[in-house]
Amino acid sequence: MTPWEIKGREFGNCNCDYSCPCQFNALPTNGHCRGLAVYDIEEGYHGSTRLDGLRAAGVFRWPGPIHEGKGEGVHVIDKRATPEQREALLRIVSGEDTDPFATVFQVFSSTCDTVHEPIVADIDFELDIDGRRARAHIEGVLDMRGEPILNPVTGAEHRVRIVQPNGFEFAEAEIGRGWSKTTGPIAYELADSYGQFAHIHLCQSGMVRR
Repeated sequence: MTPWEIKGREFGNCNCDYSCPCQFNALPTNGHCRGLAVYDIEEGYHGSTRLDGLRAAGVFRWPGPIHEGKGEGVHVIDKRATPEQREALLRIVSGEDTDPFATVFQVFSSTCDTVHEPIVADIDFELDIDGRRARAHIEGVLDMRGEPILNPVTGAEHRVRIVQPNGFEFAEAEIGRGWSKTTGPIAYELADSYGQFAHIHLCQSGMVRR
């Protein structure tokens, strides 16, 4: 197993209500899952290959809860990456070189029966975690935006976090809402549903806790 580690930020959007029951080991809001995320790697490596400054994304759907499997996914790799970096990033986001169920990448990959050929593309991404705002565009693949939850009476921005000390994706995430439209091999639209804005720090054995 090749050791690796990435430290960065993510914005994710799924079809569940704002709280996302999956975060609490409950069944998805609508009985099935549609979800996608974009990752900005501030620092990282896979073996001797540095991954600093690169990005990746993933688009997924499952006919039922994620843990029941039969899912479908496609990974997007930063066009700026060298061939060696592309291979390294793909191994990480595909759950390779990773202990079973240790990271969100490995969990998602292990529950997908169909994984489409990876896409290499420019990944345009802006993210303000504390402000709960994000925007992402990958030509021919996805458009995403994230915003804060608003108080239905006053219209004021509502702030809430999910903390997972033993999680496999993030230790703490700001929760907001998101809109997404995907095209290509996995196409769907999400509107005003769960959005998460988080720092991530992962390695081959799971979340880095230091």
